[in-house]
Amino acid sequence: MALIDHQGQMLFGTSNFDRQGIINNTVAFGKAARVFDVPVVLTTVETKSFSGNMWPQLRAVFPGQEPIERSSMNSWDDKNFVAAIEKSGRKKILIAGLWTETCVALPTVQALHDGYEVYVVEDCCGDVSQLAHDNAMKRIVQAGAKPVTSLSVLLEWQRDWAHKGTYDAVMDIVKNHYGAYGIGVEYVYTMVHGAPATKFPEYAVPAAVAVHR
Repeated sequence: MALIDHQGQMLFGTSNFDRQGIINNTVAFGKAARVFDVPVVLTTVETKSFSGNMWPQLRAVFPGQEPIERSSMNSWDDKNFVAAIEKSGRKKILIAGLWTETCVALPTVQALHDGYEVYVVEDCCGDVSQLAHDNAMKRIVQAGAKPVTSLSVLLEWQRDWAHKGTYDAVMDIVKNHYGAYGIGVEYVYTMVHGAPATKFPEYAVPAAVAVHR
């Protein structure tokens, strides 16, 4: 079970990690959940009045799935969110969101209290300062949650490279999102095994929309 809680405005104030990296890692995490058929709850807080929409890069990974809109910074306070978690029937939760001290730490502590096993995908989280993020992670770990990364989650779900049904999808995520690792995979495929080079969709220059004309 995965919880993803990322919105536009919250990234503006995030300063402890590279913000493009957070987007990249979160999209990779979302894709991994799709590949391994892991239930995902998307959630947002005060979209219209404060936080803005969920990132379009994430919405593209989950087309047709509407985020659960809430008013509380603590998603565990929202009955619709908790109902979605309970409906999944899963007792392990992976949590990713901004900011770590509020939208991650608060539901993590409550979920642990309610008997769930919680993993925080740390490279998909961020806060207004390194101190804020580090304090949140200390609180999370002391409460009993386990920190992981998006790549460690992807590889743990795959586990065995003999699982051919997900192999190509995992390699696609690696080549798109994991930098030098992805370039290394491409090198081995083409230079060692003689496979054809990966072809990405051709770039099409977007047409000007009315607002910019």
